[in-house]
Amino acid sequence: MITAEGFGLEGPRGRVFRDVTFTAPAGSLIAVEGASGSGRTCLLLSLTGRMRATEGRAEVAGLRLPKQLAAVRRVAALGPVTGVSELDPALTVGEHLRERALLRRRFGGSLRELLRPGGTEAVRVDEALSTAGLDLSALPKAERTAARDLERLEALRLGTALALLTRPEVLAVDDTDHKLAPAERERAWAMLRGIAANGTTVLAVCTQAPEDAVVVRTGAPAAYHHADGHATELDAEHRDEHHDDTDEEGAADAHAEAGSA
Repeated sequence: MITAEGFGLEGPRGRVFRDVTFTAPAGSLIAVEGASGSGRTCLLLSLTGRMRATEGRAEVAGLRLPKQLAAVRRVAALGPVTGVSELDPALTVGEHLRERALLRRRFGGSLRELLRPGGTEAVRVDEALSTAGLDLSALPKAERTAARDLERLEALRLGTALALLTRPEVLAVDDTDHKLAPAERERAWAMLRGIAANGTTVLAVCTQAPEDAVVVRTGAPAAYHHADGHATELDAEHRDEHHDDTDEEGAADAHAEAGSA
């Protein structure tokens, strides 16, 4: 479950987002909707323990924010986020998978298990790829395909698969519908719905949320939507504040800080 009450972040040059309030049970598909520069990615990073919120409180999988950042990071995995966890364009798909598996070994798996054909790590990689819908044999050079040569939806699937290798309780995906054609967008949401249906809570940044998602808006919202369909109207003062010119500058500064960290 993820809950937030009056959750907000003040950046070096102003407010990034504020008054985010919602409740979503485990296994929900949560769409963080808003225009670019409205603090969507910063909210995503704050709810996954990568940024420290400055206002309000939240709870992720029973862990409190902003107090338990490290604990939340252990249960929440990031898909590709520009400047934070993006794909390396020079690495191949196979190299990305092996690198992530090696990082897992460093923090708790054996090298023997990693290298053994049919071992636990190999099974875990196969499961993650299947769940993300990425068929290596369909790529131009199979696993030797460079990340720079992936189509946008394929790159999204790879970033999602890498995040799923840790079997997280919460999966965070940035720019879900960015540069996707309508049919590709629907396939991306179908992938995330499937992950949520298996019990993983999905946080997905987007410009337009699907109708079946729990919607959290960061920019000029008329209301914040709860999992039960209830919408809490913001007062006129808060609606006006969401047009504040400091939003985009504050988001950029806070995002840069997260990347450097």
